[in-house]
Amino acid sequence: MDFRVENKIGVPATSDALWEVLSDLGRWPHWNPVFVEAEGALGFGAPLSLVERIEGLGERRVQARLGDWVPYSKLVWAEKRGWQFTSTRYVLIDEIARGSCIVTNGEIYGGMRGESWFMKHRRSLRLACETMNEALRDQALARES
Repeated sequence: MDFRVENKIGVPATSDALWEVLSDLGRWPHWNPVFVEAEGALGFGAPLSLVERIEGLGERRVQARLGDWVPYSKLVWAEKRGWQFTSTRYVLIDEIARGSCIVTNGEIYGGMRGESWFMKHRRSLRLACETMNEALRDQALARES
């Protein structure tokens, strides 16, 4: 069984501005409070090396693979976190009108160990999704002004 944590936020910016911020992995440390280090390039199956910092959980190194990406729309990466534990992280951009988007930021935890991790840390995980969404929004708005 899979467990999902996510946050949605309305952003009065274009999908272009949001994607410009999101797709520039090398600049994530400058605005992203959750992924404080990021290396990699956009490409199907491309490796991503991240450092994740979640309040109450500390820092951890993430070695993931880019699973899917669609310019101006979505970025998805997956990580095998050990025996019976996988996670899939995603950011979705839905432009409902020009200059008005809904951003969904979340993670899906799978496997028996994924379930226990989610249950134990869901508050911190939900707050991390919310915090990253707010930072992405603020960065996109700053680029548009």
